[in-house]
Amino acid sequence: MEWGSESGAVRRYRIGGERRDGPAAAPQLEREALAQEPPADACGGGGGARTRKRSGEGSGGASRGAGTGLSEARAALGLALYLLALRALVQLSLQQLVVRRAAVGHRGEFDARQARDYLEHITSIGPRTTGSPENEILTVRYLLEQIKLIEVQSNSLHRISVDVQRPTGSFSIDFLGGFTSYYDNITNVVVKLEPRDGAQHAVLANCHFDSVANSPGASDDAVSCSVMLEVLRVLSTSSEALHHAVIFLFNGAEENVLQASHGFITQHPWASLIRAFINLEAAGVGGKELVFQTGPENPWLVQAYVSAAKHPFASVVAQEVFQSGIIPSDTDFRIYRDFGNIPGIDLAFIENGYIYHTKYDTADRILTDSIQRAGDNILAVLKYLATSDMLASSSKYQHGNMVFFDVLGLFVIAYPSRVGLIINYMVVMAVVLYLGKKLLQPQHKTATYTKDFFCGLGITLISWFTSLVTVLIIAVFVSLIGQSLAWYNHFYVSVCLYGTAAVAKIIFIHTLAKRFHYVNASDQYLGEVFFDVSLFVHCGFLTALTYQGLCSAFISAVWVAFPLLTKLCVHKDFKRHGAGGRFIAFYLLGMFIPYLYALYLIWAVFEMFTPILGRSGSEIPPDVVLASILAGCTMILSSYFINFIYLAKSTKRTMLTLTLVCAIAFLLVCSGTFFPYSSNPASPKPKRVFLQHMTRTFHDLDGNVVKRDSGIWINGFDYTGMSHITPHIPEINDTIRAHCEENAPLCGFPWYLPVHFLIRKNWYLPAPEVSPKEPAHFRLVSKEQTPWDSVKLTFEATGPSHMSFYVRTHKGSTLSQWSLGNGTPVTSKGGDYFVFYSHGLQASAWQFWIEVQVSEEQPEGAVTVAIAAHYLSGEDKRSSQLDALKEKFPDWTFPSAWVCTYHLFVF
Repeated sequence: MEWGSESGAVRRYRIGGERRDGPAAAPQLEREALAQEPPADACGGGGGARTRKRSGEGSGGASRGAGTGLSEARAALGLALYLLALRALVQLSLQQLVVRRAAVGHRGEFDARQARDYLEHITSIGPRTTGSPENEILTVRYLLEQIKLIEVQSNSLHRISVDVQRPTGSFSIDFLGGFTSYYDNITNVVVKLEPRDGAQHAVLANCHFDSVANSPGASDDAVSCSVMLEVLRVLSTSSEALHHAVIFLFNGAEENVLQASHGFITQHPWASLIRAFINLEAAGVGGKELVFQTGPENPWLVQAYVSAAKHPFASVVAQEVFQSGIIPSDTDFRIYRDFGNIPGIDLAFIENGYIYHTKYDTADRILTDSIQRAGDNILAVLKYLATSDMLASSSKYQHGNMVFFDVLGLFVIAYPSRVGLIINYMVVMAVVLYLGKKLLQPQHKTATYTKDFFCGLGITLISWFTSLVTVLIIAVFVSLIGQSLAWYNHFYVSVCLYGTAAVAKIIFIHTLAKRFHYVNASDQYLGEVFFDVSLFVHCGFLTALTYQGLCSAFISAVWVAFPLLTKLCVHKDFKRHGAGGRFIAFYLLGMFIPYLYALYLIWAVFEMFTPILGRSGSEIPPDVVLASILAGCTMILSSYFINFIYLAKSTKRTMLTLTLVCAIAFLLVCSGTFFPYSSNPASPKPKRVFLQHMTRTFHDLDGNVVKRDSGIWINGFDYTGMSHITPHIPEINDTIRAHCEENAPLCGFPWYLPVHFLIRKNWYLPAPEVSPKEPAHFRLVSKEQTPWDSVKLTFEATGPSHMSFYVRTHKGSTLSQWSLGNGTPVTSKGGDYFVFYSHGLQASAWQFWIEVQVSEEQPEGAVTVAIAAHYLSGEDKRSSQLDALKEKFPDWTFPSAWVCTYHLFVF
């Protein structure tokens, strides 16, 4: 590095001479001077110089060369304020729901007040489970009334057709480990808006008006249906002619694992018209609606959203995360894609997922601005598609994927993935040239740099690895002492505990390296080395993600391109003046875009994953997951700030502060100071508990009852089990832990969905038998020996709107065929077979058959089957014992309760 008018070699000789004595040092000084002679530099791209430190060490280490040595307090405070300012900017963007608000009530514009009126009427009906009168009669009647009013007001340019579909069908799906679904006489309300002369092509808008049991379902998904009603009103009264039809599907059985959409797309005559769709969903309550899935392979749809949406919010990162299966959820998008082969756009509200699928999902919690922005976007995109020339021949535009992402909700950047591939490899080549210029200099100039670079890479990776191990050890300990999820209601606690531990460990490892390994290197030289190391690591991630074909690789491209450009532009000033205020200001300014976007994405990650960890089952330690995510975020955010550790005079105070914060948070968490759940009406974060008052009956091969019991089966949907409940309800403790029936499918319990592998901690509190007014009936209709040496068993079942059928084959038997799905039996996770059944009103008896291939006769039979009947609505869903137990639960819980019966048979 050039300091003043003297040559770098002479300057280093003088500095080194202050600590070296005697002739023995002369050869070493001469070698070092030659090795560190700076190569020619173009905009700062050359190699740095390695110099001896001065004698005379201040607190915490040797003082640095002239012009170097950042003030620790200023550096730490500056970086903290920088990140906080960026975080505030992100928060400001997220709170700005509507950027350009339309004149409310203006003709031709979406009116959120009208949509809210629809929403309040729908949610006032109450929970709307499939098969209940609330869902099948009251909600359908209200929708038809409003559609009729809209039809009366519509412009003569348009024609509205309405159909109430009640499909019956079956399909298999690999969701939740794999199972088969059967539905009978469920309800769809379908509206077609088309030009007066008709249309041969259509775009579909989809929502669902049913809800999960015991939830008003305002965000999931009544608000979407309300938005669609208002969009239908605006489009139908518009004086602009449509080129294509718009089909509005209000489906009544999405919560039954996507049954109604399957019934529509596989059976309705209008389905053949559809060329693209928009699906409106929710994973939270209100906020911005995120485009988190598109395609497959129809980039013109992304372009349509980019061109039309007034308040864009979209991310290909969310798409790839969701489609990876990490999030245990699915939407009707899958059905239209897999069974209809139709491309589409999937949108969902993602904020405040703590109250998703609970009694708190009410209309008053959804801001009017949130409804307005969703309506503006849906209206604009549907209008764009309904007048697009591409819709009629959409298959021609099926070529590859798109990279797309919004910039603080202001606009969307989108380009084909093949263009992204070129951009990514151009960025990689720029890094190769930048580092190659340093590494391919004559050996006497680069030997020390090469060694220090790879040592720095090793130290960085070690610091990240030990940081991850440290936070995982803390997370495991917290989980073992029963304080898991302490941060659930106080997210800042997790940052103080795991975030500060991760940062402190990274700083600690680099401080040791600076103190004991790089004893003869100048601060500026080390600052350059560790910047290059971070650049190299991000370039490695960019190469790996690009090679995997992930569109999300654009993030790594941003984290390589902008820092490299910044480095090239500030390097000369850094060489001349060291790490002064001017350098830091320009350095942080150059990092503005990657750090701002990283914080934007990190917010989305925690907004989605933190609530999910409160309902992810008893087998996944949420603290381990959150600690890992926080450690990963810390590694990313610290990467280009590691060089500040080497530029600063000391890191003692920073490490002491971080360690103190971490220790205080650790002690407070371990002492139980922080309670995970909240009953605050403004921001509830309830614990979810499922209560099923059931009566089980087990039959042997001869049809005799061998066991019969009754009780309330209790499932906590998070890792803490019942530990927080027991002080309030002492009878729920480990003495009543549920016992698995080893010979029965799914342990002999009436699982509503096949989530048994996620929830292994159950409680079974003895209670009197249940006696529904409309009991379920299950019987063997026939048993036939087929010509191909198998046994065909035909069954008939009648019962409530929701039933689950389970099958376990015995040793020497296999399930070869059945009358469900596509005819091929699908096993659930664990090897048993699970069939989810539901019906609407006035359904006929459910009759189906299974075919069992028996290789050897077994005295205990060939197959065990069981059927559970779930009473989710009406008087049969309640019992006095269930009501009494529910009353005992504290107000920070959400106990969802119903009655069920379970019958097991052997054949």
